[in-house]
Amino acid sequence: MEHYNHLLSNRIQRLAESATIKMSRMARELKAEGKDVISLSLGEPDFDTPQHIKEAAKQALDDGFTKYTPVPGLLELRQSIQTKFKRDNNLDFGLDQIVVSNGAKQSIANIALSLLNKDDEVIILAPYWVTYSEIIKLAAAQPIILSSSIEEDYKVSAEKIEAAITDKTRFILFSSPCNPTGSVYSYDELEAIANVVARHDNLYIVADEIYEYINFTGKHVSIGTFEQVKDRVVTVNGFSKGFAMTGWRLGYIGAPKWIADACIKMQGQFTSGANAFSQIAGAYALQADMKPTSDMKAAYINRRNLVIEGLQQIPGMKVNQPQGAFYVFPDISELFGTTDGKTEIHNADDFAEYILQEGLVAVVTGSAFGADDCFRISYASSEEDLKKSIQRIQKACSKLKKI
Repeated sequence: MEHYNHLLSNRIQRLAESATIKMSRMARELKAEGKDVISLSLGEPDFDTPQHIKEAAKQALDDGFTKYTPVPGLLELRQSIQTKFKRDNNLDFGLDQIVVSNGAKQSIANIALSLLNKDDEVIILAPYWVTYSEIIKLAAAQPIILSSSIEEDYKVSAEKIEAAITDKTRFILFSSPCNPTGSVYSYDELEAIANVVARHDNLYIVADEIYEYINFTGKHVSIGTFEQVKDRVVTVNGFSKGFAMTGWRLGYIGAPKWIADACIKMQGQFTSGANAFSQIAGAYALQADMKPTSDMKAAYINRRNLVIEGLQQIPGMKVNQPQGAFYVFPDISELFGTTDGKTEIHNADDFAEYILQEGLVAVVTGSAFGADDCFRISYASSEEDLKKSIQRIQKACSKLKKI
């Protein structure tokens, strides 16, 4: 196929393949060869969608919700989202400020394509979700990556953000709880960032809160609640993580009306509205019993502790305690410059491939997330698989000696 590359657009050739999807594909290929691979690469809950939500979708089908939907979303869902924003986040959005999309990924793409011109800059707080930088590049803008370390609990300070702002900076993009680190920005840390943004006219914040319900710190804090920036924050959320609805492809934003209008216009030419019966189910999910969600969160805490305890026993691996999402993001820089006699480990890419080939566990290299010294484990998997995976990683790492 490579001899057709010259026929592809520069745009698609500049776009990197998602590292999480790549690792998942490599794991599937090994499984097809008969290898017993455990995949901890995708950020996908292993739980099924709660039954009451599935029943709501079935009822919606029976009720005739099978037609095109309004581009910004069905009124029933936007009303539920409006109520949820006020109830859970203390955010006040009019119905005309809420836009439903085919997943939060499309929501972020809509924002980028609506706000960015060539050579504009977007500050991304790293480690960051793999898609952020590629979406910014797709919009012909420049991602400005601000790094942080495990010693900083993988959080970027307001001072570092202030120093990176230029007259080309259009918005700041980050997630809390964070993919890939599981870090959660505190009230004080978010307030400090809000104060920085408030000092710069025409600077906005895109806050990805998709892991809101998988937060082990207590009350979730939305940066849009700070008075000094409340009119300059786009809050992104969705159903995939907290409700185990990844395949339903349902995300949404609450935004200043002019941004919401632009995203509606953009989406109207790409996909139009999200599918009808999933929107009815989503509207029901936000109003229904949240016990399945809290039960999932409790299971994630147990899994997190299991994974951390196992990884901490591996010499040369530094592990912190993430406060949300379902990821652990160890620093493995002390393992660079090692070998098992066949494979040399010089970076996180080498390590992830070594663990896949030698340990038959699929993880994701930290370089994909803007953190070259780390790798990501998703613990959205059964405790049995996690225990086996940790044992395999421990065994593979025990074979590594300094070159």
